[in-house]
Amino acid sequence: MILQSNPKAAYLSHRAEIDAAIARVLESGWYILGQEVASFEREFAEYIGVAHAIGVASGTDALVLSLKACGVGPGDLVFTVAHTAVATVTAIDLCGAAPVFVDIDPQTYNMDPQRLEEAIAGSVASGLGLARAVIPVHLYGAAAPIDTIAQIARAYGLRLIEDCAQSTGSEFAGKKTGAWGDLGAFSFYPTKNLGALGDGGMVTTNDGELAERVRLLREYGWKERYVSALPGTNSRLDEIQAAILRAKLPFLDSANAQRRHIADLYDSLLVSSGLTLPKRSEIAPSVFHQYVVQTEGRDSLREYLKQAGVGALIHYPVPVHRQPAYEAFGRGASLPHTERAAREVLSLPMYPELDEEAVRETASQILSWQRSHSS
Repeated sequence: MILQSNPKAAYLSHRAEIDAAIARVLESGWYILGQEVASFEREFAEYIGVAHAIGVASGTDALVLSLKACGVGPGDLVFTVAHTAVATVTAIDLCGAAPVFVDIDPQTYNMDPQRLEEAIAGSVASGLGLARAVIPVHLYGAAAPIDTIAQIARAYGLRLIEDCAQSTGSEFAGKKTGAWGDLGAFSFYPTKNLGALGDGGMVTTNDGELAERVRLLREYGWKERYVSALPGTNSRLDEIQAAILRAKLPFLDSANAQRRHIADLYDSLLVSSGLTLPKRSEIAPSVFHQYVVQTEGRDSLREYLKQAGVGALIHYPVPVHRQPAYEAFGRGASLPHTERAAREVLSLPMYPELDEEAVRETASQILSWQRSHSS
C-alpha cells in the first residue's frame, strides 16, 4: 500500500533527535510552559520573521485565540473560504461570529481577492453585522495572494488573520506566510509540513499588544497565577511537543525542498494524463503540503487507485457552507468554483519520505486509469 501521508516516516527519519528531545523533557521535571516552549517560540518567530510567537494547543485554538485577541465576537462578520478544513470556520463560530464565505480562484484554490471585495462591500450595504476580520487560507502549501488581500483588509479597516495550517515555510514575494497579517495561525498536527507527535499550534504576530492578549487568553487570562485579568481558556503547547518541534524545525526547509522535488516528478510523469495539475507560481512557490490534481472523473480515479493499493484523499469533499453544522451561514452564497473543486479534487500521496518508486507507481496507475477511462 502506498500511503497518502505517513507521519511515522517523519518520526523514523529523525528518530534520534526526537527521542533525545523527549528524554530531555522527561528528565527535566518541567512539563507545562517551560524552557522548551519558550525556546521553540523564539526559534519559530525567528524562522517566520516576526517579533512574537505564542504556542497553543492546536491550530484550531490558534485561530480562536487570534480572533478573540482582535476582539471578534457575537454579531461580527469574518470573511473566509468554504474550501478549507472545517477548523477555519469552527474557530469563527466558537467566537460567536458569523463566517461570510468567499469563492476561490479555480486555478489556485485560494481566496479570490475580487470576490472578497465584493463580499465585504455587500455585507456593509446589507447591515447584517459588523465586518471585523478576514481569514485567508494558504491552502495545500501555496500562499494566497496575500498582498492584495492585505490591501483590501486595510481599506475596510479589517483585521487580517492568516490560516497557515498547511503553509509552514511557504513564502509570498520572499516573505513567509504568517508574517503578513495582524496574526498568523499555524497547526502542528502530525501530517503537517512541520508536524508534532500530537496536537499543537502557534500564533505569530509583530504586534506586541496582540501577542500579550494571546498569551493571556491561552492560560485563563492570568497576568499572575490564579488571577484572571480577562476571560481565557486552557490552550497550552506542552513541553514534549515543543521539544519534538524544536528537533524537527532545522529540517523543515530540506523537507519542503523534497516535497517540491516529488511534485516536480509528478508534474513530469502526469503531463499527458489529462488531469489538471497544480498551478505553479514564482511569487508564491508552494511547499506542497498536498499535491492536488483535478478531474471530472475524480471518484472513478480514486476508486481505481484504491484497488491498486494507492492511497488518495479528497481535501475537501463537502464545502463548509454545505455541511449541516454550518449551512445556515452559507444560504444564498454563490460559490461555483468552491463547489466544483469539491467534486473534482484529489490529493495524491505526498510526504518527504515518499520514495520515487512509489511516485512512479502512482503516476503509472493514473495513466492506466486514464487509458481505460478514455476507451
